[in-house]
Amino acid sequence: FVLISGIAVGLAYGARFQPGNRLKVAIKAAKRAFTLYLAHMITTFMTLALFICGAWLFHRPGLLVEINILAVLMNLKEGIPALLLLGHQIGYNNILPMYGALMLMVPLILLLNEKSTLLALAVSGTVWLLAGIYQIAPQNMLFEGDWFLNPFSWQFLFTIGIVSMMHIKRGGTLPHHPLLFALSLGYVVLSFIWVTARLWDLGNYLAALGLPAVLTGFDKTFLSLPRLLHILALAYLVINIPAVSQAFRRPADHPLTILGRHSLNIFVAGTILAMVGQVLLYITNRDQIIGPIFVLAGIAAQFAYAYYLEYKREQEKARPLAGGAIPVPVRVNRTVDTYGHNKRK
Repeated sequence: FVLISGIAVGLAYGARFQPGNRLKVAIKAAKRAFTLYLAHMITTFMTLALFICGAWLFHRPGLLVEINILAVLMNLKEGIPALLLLGHQIGYNNILPMYGALMLMVPLILLLNEKSTLLALAVSGTVWLLAGIYQIAPQNMLFEGDWFLNPFSWQFLFTIGIVSMMHIKRGGTLPHHPLLFALSLGYVVLSFIWVTARLWDLGNYLAALGLPAVLTGFDKTFLSLPRLLHILALAYLVINIPAVSQAFRRPADHPLTILGRHSLNIFVAGTILAMVGQVLLYITNRDQIIGPIFVLAGIAAQFAYAYYLEYKREQEKARPLAGGAIPVPVRVNRTVDTYGHNKRK
C-alpha cells in the first residue's frame, strides 16, 4: 500500500508541482494529511467506545486490556491528549498517522526529485538507513517506545513509488533485464520458503556478521531491508510479467474499482467493522462459526457502502449546473490511491 500510494501521489501531484504552483500543491498535500488525521481520530475513538461498551454490556473487563487501551483509561488526563497528539496509538489504528506524515513530506520529495531523481533517492535512502541504525522515530507519550510504523523509515518506499512514476511520466521506462528478473524471482521464492519454514535463525546468522538490524532483521517499524527488497522484487515481477499485470487491470465500473474510488471511506468503515469483529470474537470466545460469518458480512457491507457512495457521487455529477446547463457525461478512466484521490487519466 505504501508503494502504491507513492505511485498514486506521483500521478496526482507530480505534474502540478511546478514553479508558481508549488505552494498550492503543498497546501493540498497538507489538507490531505489533516483529512487522514481526522479519519484516524474517528477510528480511534470509535474503537475505544466499542471496547468500553463491550466490556460493560457483556461483563468482560478483559476487553479493556486489549490493543493498548488500558494505558489511556488508567490516565485519561494524559491519555486523551496523547491520542490527539498521536503520541499513543491503539492497536489496529496505527496506519493513518504514518500516511499523514508521509503526505507532509510530499513537497520536499517532489522538490528533490525535480533537482535529480538520484538525489531524491539518495536523501530518502540515507534517512531510512540512519533511522534504522539509530532507531530514530516518533516517540510514544504514555510509555516507552516508538510509533508502530515509523514514517522516517517507510518514506523510502513511498519515495521510490513517487520517483518511479515521475520517471515514467517524463517518458522513461523501468529496466527489464533477465538478471534482474531472475534475482527478483529468486528472492520472492526464498522469502516464501524463509517465512513458511520459519527459518528466522538465518537472520541471526546475518546479524552475527556485525551488520545493523535494519539490514538483517524483519522489523516492520523500521522497514528492515529484507522486507523492503521483498516488496520491490514482487513489484518488479508484477510489472514485467504482462499476463499478471494485465490480470490486475479492471474497468471503471468494476466492483473493486468502485471500492477503490472511495478507499478512505471504505478504510475507515473497514477498521470500525474489524474492531466490532474483535469485540464479537472476544465475547464469543472466538467462535469458529460466528467469526467467518462476520467476515463475509463485513465484506458485503463494505461493497454495499462503496456502491452507496458511488450512487451519491453520480447524483452530484448529474445535478444541473448554475444557469440551468446540463453537464454532458464523459466516460473517463481513473486511478485511485490509498487516500481516496480520484485522478483522471
